[in-house]
Amino acid sequence: MAVAERIREFTGEMGPSWVAGAIAAGPATMASMITAGAAYGYSLLWVVVLSAFAGALAQYLAMRLGLLTERGIVEVVEEYLGEWWAWLLVVDVVLASGVAQLVIMNTLASVSATITGAPAWIWGVVWAAVLALGLAGRGYGLLEAAAKILVAAVVLAFVASLFVVPLDVGAAAGGLVPTLPGGSALVAAGILGGAVHITLITMHSYTMRAKGWTDDDYEIATVDIGASMLVAFGVYSVAIFLVTASVLTQPDLSTVGAAQALGPLVGEHAKWLFLLGLGGAAISSLGGNTIVPPFVLADKLGWGTTVADARYRALVAAVALLSAFGASIGGQVLGQLVLVLALGTVGTPFAIAVVLYLLNSPAVPRPTATLTNLSGLALLLVSGILAANFVREQVAAGVTPLSGGVLAFAVLLGLAIAGLVVKHVRRRLNGTGMTPEPAD
Repeated sequence: MAVAERIREFTGEMGPSWVAGAIAAGPATMASMITAGAAYGYSLLWVVVLSAFAGALAQYLAMRLGLLTERGIVEVVEEYLGEWWAWLLVVDVVLASGVAQLVIMNTLASVSATITGAPAWIWGVVWAAVLALGLAGRGYGLLEAAAKILVAAVVLAFVASLFVVPLDVGAAAGGLVPTLPGGSALVAAGILGGAVHITLITMHSYTMRAKGWTDDDYEIATVDIGASMLVAFGVYSVAIFLVTASVLTQPDLSTVGAAQALGPLVGEHAKWLFLLGLGGAAISSLGGNTIVPPFVLADKLGWGTTVADARYRALVAAVALLSAFGASIGGQVLGQLVLVLALGTVGTPFAIAVVLYLLNSPAVPRPTATLTNLSGLALLLVSGILAANFVREQVAAGVTPLSGGVLAFAVLLGLAIAGLVVKHVRRRLNGTGMTPEPAD
């Protein structure tokens, strides 16, 4: 009974990482898994598995920084790195989350239009109003509850498919061997970007503050990450990938083509089940993504980061309403979603580098263990390599305004990361912020 009560207690208290999980388990991740499985078979399964562990690690690093400082990440960056660094982080977050917001809204509006027959732009206005009223009015509590329900429902829909598709166990096992087929850098970056994304890393300190967590909640915060990112998101990603790799042999980035992956489970109803799953993932992802730009902007401006502050509430409402313009993008949404995640990976290594720098600075009262630092550096290396490969592929295809802008921003952030390394080395040589290292 004591164990059961403990589980119920943890389940009721969990929340902040589920908001991140709701964004991660969104339509962009679904699109990346479908594209990877359909185009490359089981060969990218290792990236899918890695993304779950990498996502959990990234959230753990962000959680540790947020709990031990009990402040928003932008405020900590401004104090210990300077205003320029804080603004660079804010711009990085707003660009990544803003582009994602528009494309995810296009996805949700397109799905709603397909199901109901009403124009997509009308659904864009409707969903934007729902976001504004729900998040600006009810705030974090509503978002947390919706995230838990929607993520669980979408996960169950795809897990059920695993029991009826013709899974090739031998080929799937071979996909655990790291390899990158030609032309797969975009998809691989999209897969990892779904779990290790700058929006997820930066928002965590704010959702924990909204929850009221402090250093005393370290245990439940760790369990929260394991349950949402490692288990729920991991199962979600692997299930979608395996189902798609087993059923689809011809990549088709249309929603109707992707829906064929669920054919063995529900037959002629596959299209509608897939659309409902895609729509549910879009709703959960939009809800979490909407609050990210207001979090970092309000923190940088010295405002409150809860709906109790009217200025923050106005920012949330503005982001929600502006997302209605996403419904006018049009086009095949799955391809757009993969590109959005890949673009996000360009800004993610900088966020990881900032968190690692702060975890090993006087900003944190308890030094970080060597194993945690090494894991964080490995995460930085992997995300950096995938981001570099993505940028290289984009430039190799021809320099356009988009690829040129991505390259310029990547170079700027690369220089910023190098600057962080120099600052850290100088601080170590000067002997500042050095204390004995305890175990995590």
